[in-house]
Amino acid sequence: MKVGERRLLGRSDVPVTALSFGSAAIGGLYAPVPEGVETVRRALELGMRYLDTAPHYGAGTAERLIGEALEGVPRDSFTISTKAGRLLRPRRPGEEPDDQGFVDEPPVKREWDFSGDGVRRSLESSLERLGLDRVDVVLLHDPDEHEDEVYAEAYPALAALRDEGIVGAIGAGMNQAEMLTRFVQRLDLDVVLCAGRYTLLDQSALSELLPACAERGTSVVIGGVYNSGLLAGGTTYNYTAAPAELLERVERLRVVCDRHEVPLRAAAMRFPFGHTAVASVLTGCRTPAEAEDNAALFERDVPEDLWTDLRDGGLLAADVPVPSRGDR
Repeated sequence: MKVGERRLLGRSDVPVTALSFGSAAIGGLYAPVPEGVETVRRALELGMRYLDTAPHYGAGTAERLIGEALEGVPRDSFTISTKAGRLLRPRRPGEEPDDQGFVDEPPVKREWDFSGDGVRRSLESSLERLGLDRVDVVLLHDPDEHEDEVYAEAYPALAALRDEGIVGAIGAGMNQAEMLTRFVQRLDLDVVLCAGRYTLLDQSALSELLPACAERGTSVVIGGVYNSGLLAGGTTYNYTAAPAELLERVERLRVVCDRHEVPLRAAAMRFPFGHTAVASVLTGCRTPAEAEDNAALFERDVPEDLWTDLRDGGLLAADVPVPSRGDR
């Protein structure tokens, strides 16, 4: 599989590349990122022509860096998505900074807003930070506590933006599968971004979300394929310390991958493509070297026998679809 292979989102004409660029890291997640612009440019050169961002990432920092990196890049050569649900406003005197895990943020505060007006204002502000006149996709971002407002206001606003031709595709991005499933079943979405719920460690999206997407013709972008680092050599799972049983399971996965001379990270990136609803896998990069490493790992050959051995070892259930050599 090649990094730059393209698929369309749902029934839209918006293309995404098989490997896409997630920008939370360059927003300063947990540590400063001095090479953010260079990292975006290198990702584009390597074929990651779908870029995903959000106002939340570094309180606008990621969007501004992407905008700088895209200066002079032909607009029809890339696809970009941003998100709505958090508006940014200047901090008032005496207000404490947000504690969201991002460093070196500008002096702003995040405020939840899934109103119709909030969705449009969020998009307008994102376009200003990006220096673009349009984005291709808008996703509702983490509406876990705002489901009713999504149905009443946020989704109608997104649908209007699509109907007016202002954006090409709409959807939602979350760290859970259950609410995304309800959105897919009840709304006309082109895409969902599901983070951490369809990985080598967690296939909870397989029970309802992925079948619903396949039935409705909704594409899926998979984020969090390393489960916040555990499948990439770290010790955190879903942003907390991993329990011993998961550390042991990861070691068993690694042993099987080593037997086939495939890095565990390469298998983790390839795994989601076993399901036909998956259009793209999204990974974050902090440096140009990390972008190069991700691209090289993504294109590694993963033999079908590896998936067979994972099933035989009880590390994947028999009904979990796995990639084949014929998969794009």
